[in-house]
Amino acid sequence: MRRIIGTVACYAISAITAHAQKLDIDFITPSIVRVQWTADSIFTGNNTGVCVYEKKKVKVKHKETSDYQVFTSSDLTVKVDKSTSAVEFIDRHTGKTVIKECSSHPHEAEQVVKEHIVYDDNSARMENTANGKVTVKDIIRRDTTGTSTRYRVNFSYQDKEAVYGLGSHMEDHMNLRGKTMYLTQHNLKAMVPVLVSPGGYGLLFDAGCAMKFSPMPDNTQGFTMELDAAKQLDYYFIRGARMDDIVAGYRYLTGSVSLMPRYVFGYTQSKERYTSSDDIISTLREYRRRHVPIDMIVQDWNYWPEGWGYMKMNPKYYPDPKALADSVHAMNAKLMVSIWPNPQYCPQERDFRERGFMLGHSIYDAFSHEARKYYWKYAYDEFFSRGFDAWWCDSSEPLDGDWNKMPPPQDGKAYGKDDHERRWQLNKDILSDALGAERSSLYSLYHSRGIYENQRLTTDRKRVVNLTRSSYAGQQRYGTIVWNGDTYAAWESFRQQIPSGLNYMSTGNPYWTVDVGSFFTRNDGRRWFYTGKFNNGVKDNGYKEYYTRMFQWAAFLPMLRSHGSDTPREIWQFGESGTPYYDAILKMINLRYSLIPYIYSMAAMQTMKDYTMARCLAFDFPTDMEAADIKDEYMFGNFLVCPVTYPMSEMPNRKIYLPKGCRWTDYHTGQEYNGGQWIEVESKIDILPLFTKCGSIIITTETAEHTGAQIGKPVTINVYPGNEADFCIYEDEGDNYNYERGRYSVIPLTWNDKKRTLTIGNRSGSFTGMQQERTFIVKTPHGSHTVKYNGKKTVVKF
Repeated sequence: MRRIIGTVACYAISAITAHAQKLDIDFITPSIVRVQWTADSIFTGNNTGVCVYEKKKVKVKHKETSDYQVFTSSDLTVKVDKSTSAVEFIDRHTGKTVIKECSSHPHEAEQVVKEHIVYDDNSARMENTANGKVTVKDIIRRDTTGTSTRYRVNFSYQDKEAVYGLGSHMEDHMNLRGKTMYLTQHNLKAMVPVLVSPGGYGLLFDAGCAMKFSPMPDNTQGFTMELDAAKQLDYYFIRGARMDDIVAGYRYLTGSVSLMPRYVFGYTQSKERYTSSDDIISTLREYRRRHVPIDMIVQDWNYWPEGWGYMKMNPKYYPDPKALADSVHAMNAKLMVSIWPNPQYCPQERDFRERGFMLGHSIYDAFSHEARKYYWKYAYDEFFSRGFDAWWCDSSEPLDGDWNKMPPPQDGKAYGKDDHERRWQLNKDILSDALGAERSSLYSLYHSRGIYENQRLTTDRKRVVNLTRSSYAGQQRYGTIVWNGDTYAAWESFRQQIPSGLNYMSTGNPYWTVDVGSFFTRNDGRRWFYTGKFNNGVKDNGYKEYYTRMFQWAAFLPMLRSHGSDTPREIWQFGESGTPYYDAILKMINLRYSLIPYIYSMAAMQTMKDYTMARCLAFDFPTDMEAADIKDEYMFGNFLVCPVTYPMSEMPNRKIYLPKGCRWTDYHTGQEYNGGQWIEVESKIDILPLFTKCGSIIITTETAEHTGAQIGKPVTINVYPGNEADFCIYEDEGDNYNYERGRYSVIPLTWNDKKRTLTIGNRSGSFTGMQQERTFIVKTPHGSHTVKYNGKKTVVKF
């Protein structure tokens, strides 16, 4: 049901108050409601392309009282205050308010001036920056081109309610309640305008502009979401008993998660940068010689023969791209290549300009279907047609206003990494100038769309893999993995990155990763972002310890990838076999590979069951307030992961909180603990503190040099008793889209804790190459059994 409520009282703060205003309540499902409010009398939509849902037929009852319009579905009651237009969302089953807009001033609007910067083309020049070569021009003037509208919506919290989401950001926050978050795209920020709460709701703000999330000035129990430039206020309320249900509602609106190919969950080796085909091949060959598992290697920037960002490999160093890809494949690995949206001073830029496919600041027009198609033609001709496997769409913000030159001091304060508001201003301004204020945050969504849709049109035999630096709501449907940008190597940076990723993955976009070892290891003494603490890189044992600890953490992220500048990143750069850091890194790679069946099954759960494999503690322990703001622990499936984020010299023991509601087993020692307590463990260099919930099933297999070599190997079903447990083993062909046509298999596993039995259920489904008979090794603390499984139900008794 859709109901438009006519002119209502206005609390705007500009001349907009003279305009008629309307509020629209629209039930998308019984538990999802779209709210639109406009200060301009008509609903035009923000036209972001974020939402792709098909609206369901929802039975809604309506009644009107003297004070309220009331709409009720099977799940929700929505009350609208007739005098102020404030909206309240009430759980129909309990009668309790889930969240509500502030009754006195729910919505605000003000006009803002649009500007366009006019540059002097004759002053154009290339400057080298940490973010690559950039075309710089002098400013002639700023022209006023019109107006837009800044909207605000104000909400009241419920008691002790935590909130998470909004993307991956530099601000060092986990629980966002009472915090201020500056939302725009940036090298070190990936904005996703989604909030989720264990209080039972999510909010998706459907606009393409910069935004600001902040406490209400006069009400610490509420928050404001400000949309910097939009045609209207447009948001979706999502009701869910669990955070997984909220994520499911978000994905219903914006699209399901792409299933990454199996190889993505192995180890990816990257650095800035491999300089030739021989460099790539010799590095990969050394991994194989050492029998260290690896599945993908990456070619970073500057492979082009001229200009910047040209999708063409320099024949002097890369004489035969197809032979390069073939050589990588012959060693059972995949090849990823870095591509950029800003070709400059090269034939590709001239070609795009002649066709009208370039925007200002030398970026291609990703909002144009034809330009996206033509961009793909370059990528296809040079790389995909020659066997390259995966994309690294770098700089997908695609501009940074504060990354090239340090702005002068303002108000007597030097500009630095903690100046979030000024960074927000600088970046939203440059993005608004290039893209338009109302779509300044959407570039990555459309850039990703172009890669995904055009590769899908080319073939269904190879899944789209796009490692990219920016994100937006809906991008999860385009085969993207987001990483958190060019971080600096310092322990405080490491600690900040963990809640950054957890908040990002809480938004329904589950694929997130980091540069293991951080991008900048040195301090160049000039730029706020280039402030690493390890000038000697791998020659410094302090950096080796830092790298090892980041590696341990990243082994329990959706993608494990080493990358960075200033110093090498290959495992042998950290020692040789038998030395502490080499052995600790290898131990984590081997542990990661042993878990590939578990991780791949969770990946399928993300695509088919709206799961999130790496999740903040609130997903699983929503009522444990001790866990609500813990920044350095999280769940990876049924693992409690506790990264070590201080050097051993500073903190020899790691304090760990075990959430209440279950018992926990130390993965390394087997010792059990009650939940709801703090414990300490020794911070050994080769140990990542790791616990499993009692009442879990974790499947593992033999470590191999690449994920393909694990197919058909025996699978160990590790049962951690103490509660009922279930899990499903998912398998398919690994790297095509046949799974979308039902070509996959699922084997259900169920542990009955009272009867001490594991049931391996009937296998459902099939696919080409599926092994008809399997060997399972079932392990509990009480013993193990080897089972020959032929697809039929089998019960194992302990």
